[in-house]
Order: sequence, then C-alpha cells, then structure tokens
Amino acid sequence: MKISANAALVLSCLVGSSAAFAPSNKNAAHSTSLYSTNKSGSKGTGEGWLARPSAPVNSEASAKLTLKKTMEGSSFQKRLSLLGSTGSIGTQTLEIVDACPDNFIVDALSAGNNSELMAEQVMKYKPKVASMYTPEAAADLKERLIAFGCQQMPEILHGDDGILAAATIDSADTVVTGIVGAAGLKPTIEAIKLKKDIALANKETLISGGPVINPLVEEYGVNLLPADSEHSAIFQCLQGVPEGGLRRVILTASGGAFRDLSKQELFDMCENDPRAVQAKATTHPNWDMGAKITLDSATMMNKGLEVIEAHYLFGASYDDIDVVIHPQSIVHSMVETQDTSCLAQLGWADMRLPLVYSVSWPHRLKMPYRPLDLAELSTLTFTKPDTSKYPCIGLAYEAGRAGGTMTAVLNAANEAANEKFREDVGLGFLDIPKLIEGAMEAHKEDLKTSDITLDDILSCDAWAREYVETAMAKDSEKILFV
Repeated sequence: MKISANAALVLSCLVGSSAAFAPSNKNAAHSTSLYSTNKSGSKGTGEGWLARPSAPVNSEASAKLTLKKTMEGSSFQKRLSLLGSTGSIGTQTLEIVDACPDNFIVDALSAGNNSELMAEQVMKYKPKVASMYTPEAAADLKERLIAFGCQQMPEILHGDDGILAAATIDSADTVVTGIVGAAGLKPTIEAIKLKKDIALANKETLISGGPVINPLVEEYGVNLLPADSEHSAIFQCLQGVPEGGLRRVILTASGGAFRDLSKQELFDMCENDPRAVQAKATTHPNWDMGAKITLDSATMMNKGLEVIEAHYLFGASYDDIDVVIHPQSIVHSMVETQDTSCLAQLGWADMRLPLVYSVSWPHRLKMPYRPLDLAELSTLTFTKPDTSKYPCIGLAYEAGRAGGTMTAVLNAANEAANEKFREDVGLGFLDIPKLIEGAMEAHKEDLKTSDITLDDILSCDAWAREYVETAMAKDSEKILFV
C-alpha cells in the first residue's frame, strides 16, 4: 500500500495547526493515583479542556470501568431501545441484532412515518413499545400488524410522548439515538436520568445540549458511547491511553460531494448551474447516509459539528482538534499521544462498525463483515480543508469557542437552512453558511454561557429556526436563485 507524502505527514502528526485532544487537568484532583500528574493537550497544561467529558475516557475511573467490563467477557446480553428504527442508523443497528441474537434484545422502537417498515420490524423483533411520529402513522401501523396476525401486539404510541416512552422503557439498559436533529435531545436526557447508557448516533444532542448533557452524564453515572464513525474511531484509539496521555485529535473527513472541485469551480457551478449543485450536494461519494447528513457533508458542516461533539465527548480544547480531508474514508480518525505517537482506527466505510462498538463496548464481537485488505488499497491521501471553500467549518469553531448557547443556534440554523435547501424552495448552496452566520451574529447580544438549562437550549433552537425563516423571506430576491 502506498501512502502519499501528505499522508505520511499526518501519520507522523505534522499536518495541521496546533490542534489536540485531552481531558482537563481538573480530573487529576479527583484521582487516587500518585502518578496521575500528566496534563493533556498540545501545551501540556490542560488549558481549554473540559473537566468532565461525556465519554468514558481520559480518567483513572474510566480506565478501571473499562477493565472491569472487559473482564466480564463477551457473553453479555443488552436490551435496546432504538430511536429512529426505520432510518439508516436504525436499520443497520438491527442488522447487528440479527448477527448477534444472543447479545441483544429489542424492547422499544420509534420511527417517523414509515409504518410499512415499522410493521415488519415489530413482527421480527417483538418490541414492547412501537412509536410513530404522527397518529395517522400509528393507526396505520396497528392496522398492518392486525393484518399480519401479530400475536404480541406492542403498545403503539405516537409523537413526542411516544419517543419518550420508547427512550425510557424500564427494561432497556441501552438507548440507541438514531433520530436526526435536535429532536433527540429530550429523550436522551430522560434516558440518562433513568441511568441508561446512550449509544449516541445523534450529533445534535451534544452540539446543542452539551452544557446540559455533560453534567447529567456525570450526575447519573451513565456511559455515553459514540456511534458515528469519527468519534467511535477516537474512542477506540483512546482505549488504554492513560489520564493525561492525550495530546491531539485529528478528525478525518471524506470531503463530501464537492471535494474534487476547486473553490472557484464550486462557486462558478453555484452561480451557473444551481440545479446541478443541488443534485450533487445530496449524493455522498462514500457513505450511505440520510439526506440531512449527506448535505451537511457537502457543506462540511458535518465536520464542524463533529468538532463540537468531540469537545464534549472527549473534553478536548478547540485548539487541540484538527480536521483533515481523507477521500478514501479508510482512516476514520486519529489521536496523538503525548509522546507524539499517532494512533488511527481503520476500516471500510461501513456504519455498522462504529455502531456495533457503541452497543458492545468494550467487547469485540465476531461480525460477518468484509475484513480490511490493506494490499487492496493503493493510496491513502490527506490534505487540509480549504475553509474559504467550506466556511461552515470556521463557523463551527467560532460557535464552539463562544460556547454556551451559541452552538445550539449554529445547529438549529444549519438544520433549518439544510431543510430549506432540500425542499427545493430556491435556496442557494452558498447561502446556507450565510444564513447560519447571520443567526450567530444576531445571537451575540443574547448569548448565555453559564447556568444553561434545557429551556435555554430549546428557546435558542426555536429562535434560530425562526431567524432563518425570516431572513429568507426578507432577503428572498438576494438569497434565492430562480
């Protein structure tokens, strides 16, 4: 396998600016070890790091917990509640259940309006609770199950109450959050309060709700386990890294639909052929993902959101988080330790790999997947992202550094603009970051950075969505293309 010069630079941790991941040294004050004096980060001071990351890493306590669970063996059985069961995360999670029937039982399912697929899932997995988004979809589900001759009819619910019921079902010990957007925030919080572990496939839970979620994870002593590719890679690389041993995190990005275009080529295409841009922006070159995430990949806002998520998951300072473009999507992310060793997690572009680790951690289940063949790979390449081509990356760093409610505004404004673009109402591709930036600028006077509550987050979320609607209506002649 050939690794390009740029790749070699990254793998020796020389690519990018001074970005590094490590936990706050405040953890050391709670350690009983005589030798836990190392401080994380590229500066070796722990400056800018969170004292309590939400993932079980970077502390003596998490190391002991991991060892304890490892010694229990892989004959475990977990009971799952799956939020978003008919989406890409949900269906792939159920494939894992199919492959490991002795390890997983499905107690609850929630979905949108795909009652046909939900009916098939209920018949196969026999959950106690099945929830749909609308009452109409719930009624249709019931009719389908009756027609199928369902002998173990679940409790059929709908709406927000239905999602909460699925997330908080007594028998489940792990909740897989496959819901897209801020809708996953409330059910995740309620599940944490019931001391259920969270397999987190919903970026927005931490991006919007990090200031609320992280304290709750500590208070209730749950494990928040990343289920997306990049953060799972980081989490896997951190297994065995002692407290204070982490220096830097490198998030890899496929580059999305426009990675092979220069900035000028992309801008020219947006001006001269916006319909082609719209079609290309909603098709991912490597991954099979939902529509919203695919567009976020094209704008590279997904990577910006992942930077914020990584901050809350692993405690890293924003100055210690780098992003590199890796078109092959084989190296899913990397960490650099204090001795400058660089650890990477590799695998095919298959979302089931991070999902299975999130529900089986710290065990390694035998799976019927295609093994990685390094000899088959001719080249791995890594380059820096062009932040002028992808302004959403810079906006995410700016929001993260502002902290508090700013990340909730960033996320909600992005969701709203993303949805408008996909609805084909005439919103231009380059107008997505403009709307997000406008919302962030308008929020500065009302930014809250301490004593943040769930109501604060939800209020900012609603405000940012309304801002996008209003801005589009006000500036429609300037923003929209014909």
